[in-house]
Amino acid sequence: MPPRPKIQHHDVSPFLQNLREILLGRKHTKALRFQDLLSTRDPPPPVLPDGPAHRLNNNYYFTRDPRREVTPPEVIVPSPKQIQERGEGRTLITPGKLWNWD
Repeated sequence: MPPRPKIQHHDVSPFLQNLREILLGRKHTKALRFQDLLSTRDPPPPVLPDGPAHRLNNNYYFTRDPRREVTPPEVIVPSPKQIQERGEGRTLITPGKLWNWD
């Protein structure tokens, strides 16, 4: 198959091209799309590492659903009731009501 000839793209005369570039202050990019300037439609497939759910056996939906792995937050600072039960004298001020998950 012989090589494809270079196709002239639709544009204005060279004098007007130079004038346009001077007035714009940069090289003009055409808004039209030409076939020889586009990338191919068949890019190579990506090479991705295997994830936690790449195997087909023992891969049930409920075990790979990340939303089901969310748990209530862990309590780092004890609540004021727990401090009073221990017998400590001061109480902590909390901004609003505590949310009970259960």
